[in-house]
Amino acid sequence: MELMVLLNALVTRLLFVLHSLIGVWRVTAVKKEPKYWLLALLNLLLCLETGLTLKFKQGRGYKWFSPAIFLYLICIVPSLWLLEIHHGTQYCGNEPGAVQVNISNQDFNQSRESSHGNEGTDHHIIQTAKVFVNQLSTICETVWTLALHQTFLLLLVVGRWLLPIGVEITRDQLSQLLLMFVGTAADILEFASETLDIEDVRKNYVLINAILAVWTWSMLQFPLDLAVQHIGCKPSASARRIPSLLLCRYSAELWNIGVSLFIQDGPFFIVRSILMGHFRIFNQMLVFFTAKNILVVTLQLYRLAVITLDFRATVLQKSRKGEVCCCPCEPYEAHATGHQENEMKEFLAFPPKEESQASSEDH
Repeated sequence: MELMVLLNALVTRLLFVLHSLIGVWRVTAVKKEPKYWLLALLNLLLCLETGLTLKFKQGRGYKWFSPAIFLYLICIVPSLWLLEIHHGTQYCGNEPGAVQVNISNQDFNQSRESSHGNEGTDHHIIQTAKVFVNQLSTICETVWTLALHQTFLLLLVVGRWLLPIGVEITRDQLSQLLLMFVGTAADILEFASETLDIEDVRKNYVLINAILAVWTWSMLQFPLDLAVQHIGCKPSASARRIPSLLLCRYSAELWNIGVSLFIQDGPFFIVRSILMGHFRIFNQMLVFFTAKNILVVTLQLYRLAVITLDFRATVLQKSRKGEVCCCPCEPYEAHATGHQENEMKEFLAFPPKEESQASSEDH
């Protein structure tokens, strides 16, 4: 096992555990009940996954799926849910930052004076650490919750970058995946912060749970790597059917479209439409991002139509040459079975408009 692979695997999972423990600490501090420390036991799943990965995969990742990212979601999402639900009764002052800075400077000056009296470096470090912890405890709860959301999404991207990649994914594919995650994380953060900060939403407990449920659903795309990996074809008869061929050839593109329609932009559009249509909640940012979701969903449907027409044109071209359209990674066969011929005829029952006009003119 390479030393760098082992180091990256351990450091990344350690960051996940530390961040989830900070979330549990904030829940315990807000609720003022020690029983919420039991949420820290969820990190045992991540520790178990670390041991199994080091033993069976030598620290490297799996194909199409990242168990470490998935278990990190399990560890941190419950804490964020509890903070957001409790967040409804927490409000900050008008200028909390200035008050905290003044108090912080005063406390640090006092700690320096006390350290000069004792003339001990260790004592100065301890006093500084105590002041720092005290100041963290006095930060407004809404600031803490937003900071946990931001660091959570940033750590997902950075953690996926640091985690050792498997043999099935290349560095080029990893770079594409990370760029997609950055844009996805920004949209998810905007959705959670923009909708949950609306005062009318905070007064409705059902709306808060619905928004958090959609937010949790959108996070499930991060453990998956299907957006940059093709499934691949197998030389079997069932793999040469029309739907299988389409999925084989455009698996990454179809996954991106499915994520946008059913996991991210589609659910976000539904939630925002309900807020505006049923609850009569309107503001400039809500209207803008609703229009943005409509535009993205429309473009994804247009992309799906383009892919389907392109694939259909390819099948038509190969069928005219007496060939069977297979995956790009497989050679074409000169003959097809009776079942495959029937599928081709049904799929090509209505040729494209331009080609039908050209055939009529030739006739």
